[in-house]
Amino acid sequence: MSVNLKIQQVVNARIPTPEGNFQLCLYTNSLDDKEHMALMMGDVASQEDVLVRVHSECFTGDVLGSLRCDCGEQLALARKFIADAGQGIVIYMRQEGRGIGLQDKLHAYNLQDDGLDTVEANLALGHQADARDYTIAAAILKDLGVDSIQLLTNNPAKIEEMTRLGVKVNGRVEMLSTVNPENERYLQTKVQRMNHMLDLPLERAMVVNGNNGAGD
Repeated sequence: MSVNLKIQQVVNARIPTPEGNFQLCLYTNSLDDKEHMALMMGDVASQEDVLVRVHSECFTGDVLGSLRCDCGEQLALARKFIADAGQGIVIYMRQEGRGIGLQDKLHAYNLQDDGLDTVEANLALGHQADARDYTIAAAILKDLGVDSIQLLTNNPAKIEEMTRLGVKVNGRVEMLSTVNPENERYLQTKVQRMNHMLDLPLERAMVVNGNNGAGD
């Protein structure tokens, strides 16, 4: 973790949801000008195996309900898992489009509609396949006093990076995704090119291999 990083929880407020009452904590930091957040339920300080979802902002999926990705579905599922457990945290990172920003994410959508997959589109725009950084997420967990976590993810790189940043990851909780004609190639790209631990239905996988569908 960067020795120069400074974070500050500037405000928190109760957020009642259909799943129950959460506390939304807003953080400022010294690395970027973005306001990252922790949506928290229950007492997590000095707790082991806290359910944690490190979720990167996806305006199209989280807000608009886009079918091109599974982001909104994963965010809702994480809240449900946490509510069922009565304890947990969603860290909401403001790094849209795997870190490339909304403008280039929309450009990437157009490239995907022309036949590129999500990795190829990001590279064509001069970005990394995945430009996200989890330094601030690790710092937020430290600030909240969490001792160890169960990470809600299908992404092994996220587990490795959080561990490298000093977070004790004791396990992983699988995040199932609903496959539809708009996101099937996106999900298959996650599995084939980014090593995500996601079991896709065989019949869908066969379709995707010959499909130039969209993804985000």
